[in-house]
Amino acid sequence: MKSISKILVAIIVLLSFVSCNAQTKNQKTEIVKIYGNCGMCESTIEKAGNLKNQSNVDWNKETKMATISYDSLKTSKEEILKRIALVGYDSDTFLAPNDTYSNLPSCCQYERAKQVVAKTEEPKMEMATNDHSMHSNKMDEMQDANPLSAVYNSYFAVKDALVKTDGTTASTSAKTLFTEINNVNMNNLSMEVHMAWMKVLENLKEDAEHIADTKDVSHQRDHFTSLSKNIYEVMKISKQDTPTYYQFCPMANDGKGANWLSKENAIKNPYYGSQMLSCGKTVETIKK
Repeated sequence: MKSISKILVAIIVLLSFVSCNAQTKNQKTEIVKIYGNCGMCESTIEKAGNLKNQSNVDWNKETKMATISYDSLKTSKEEILKRIALVGYDSDTFLAPNDTYSNLPSCCQYERAKQVVAKTEEPKMEMATNDHSMHSNKMDEMQDANPLSAVYNSYFAVKDALVKTDGTTASTSAKTLFTEINNVNMNNLSMEVHMAWMKVLENLKEDAEHIADTKDVSHQRDHFTSLSKNIYEVMKISKQDTPTYYQFCPMANDGKGANWLSKENAIKNPYYGSQMLSCGKTVETIKK
């Protein structure tokens, strides 16, 4: 028995060493300046920057310097600083939205440093006309690209599967949706869209996972209700290439009603499928 106990202890120690070693390889620590004033600022900054098993922020109100430790496979310094900016605190990388800064308690309203917003350098005058035209077209394409397009397309695929009462396809499409949600590069989102995205991100993941993990259409539709609501919260303030229709069925959700988004104005109800395919109406058109 003693020898077995020794073996178990050795295994536990070995596993702990492997786990710690893996974490050490991914762990990064950086020191950055974050503007703020007081203990209340400290609490808000650290709360915004800290994520369990991902990042830890320790901010010093005297020096205004923050020690940021994070798992580089799960997040980045830029993502952490952006979250902190979204609650009102500037860094040398991201500026807080003016309205968010204005809403800080008076004791927290630090003196803001003058910072130049990064912008694309104007092409030099000697650039050939054709080169200038090509450069402008490429910039327009980059600006028009919607970083959330893949998420929206995957959502519509889930919706179309539920219209057909096809639990298998809905599950497969939801797996793709979950992947696309995780693949979103939040550095490419505007500040306003980023704020909306961060508010619904965890709920989007949860609903996509639930739909993906079952082929029970009834259970999938339960989660599609909240999935649609949260997709709408982001879509209504993000740039759209074509109109999207926000539609409503008064019968769904046990008579409480439920919404969904569609690329076409014609009603195709994802909550009842062929049973009540045309039940519902368009309540809002989201335009570019």
